[in-house]
Amino acid sequence: MARIEQPAKKVKQPNRVKQMWDVFQMTRKYDNRAVPYLLLGFVPPILVGFALGFLLPGSSLLTRISYPIIGLLAGLLLVLIILGRRAERAAYSQIEGQAGAVGAVLKNSVRRGWQTSEMPINVSPRTQDAVYRAIGRGGIALIGEGPKSRTQRMLDDERRTVARVLPNVPVTYVYVGPDADSTPLYKLPARLQRIKPALRKAEVLAVSNRLASLSKPPVGIPKGIDPNRVRAQRSR
Repeated sequence: MARIEQPAKKVKQPNRVKQMWDVFQMTRKYDNRAVPYLLLGFVPPILVGFALGFLLPGSSLLTRISYPIIGLLAGLLLVLIILGRRAERAAYSQIEGQAGAVGAVLKNSVRRGWQTSEMPINVSPRTQDAVYRAIGRGGIALIGEGPKSRTQRMLDDERRTVARVLPNVPVTYVYVGPDADSTPLYKLPARLQRIKPALRKAEVLAVSNRLASLSKPPVGIPKGIDPNRVRAQRSR
């Protein structure tokens, strides 16, 4: 007699409130300023809503109800925006300094207009310092992952390679490492966006295709780290 298979049980997905609570707990653990920033985003809109509803001359019952509700909704919206940004910053703080961290930012956080890859174009086998490349309206950005004293030469070598095939395209150096004047990991997307535009969209595509035809990924490149999958280290 044939056995009737029972349908597989659906895995219950955590609800949105539970997800947000988990994000908040993770953010609070790694970011001491998260709670004050969230309060600054939540409380003032509510106070303004109550002030407009009860202190404006000639306020009706409708305005006394609607303005506080609008203030509450505005506060909740600001909390979500602030929490998202602080959570992203906290996530990247956990992987800062690790090989492939820059690749994670380029893959997950850089806005449209820049063509990036989580794979570096050059890696030092001895130190694991790496060079990444981003192509956009600002030209070519070469990003060094590691101390500036070690990545400077690597960036110069890549710049000479680019200059041989694309001599008129501007090249910008960005350093992400332990040096005091380096760009913090979480600020890398904003740093790229501040580069002054120098190319049109069609030129960006042409530059990308030209470099792609010349690029050969070196052996042993570490992939970018996905900060959304990073787990906190357990204390021993």
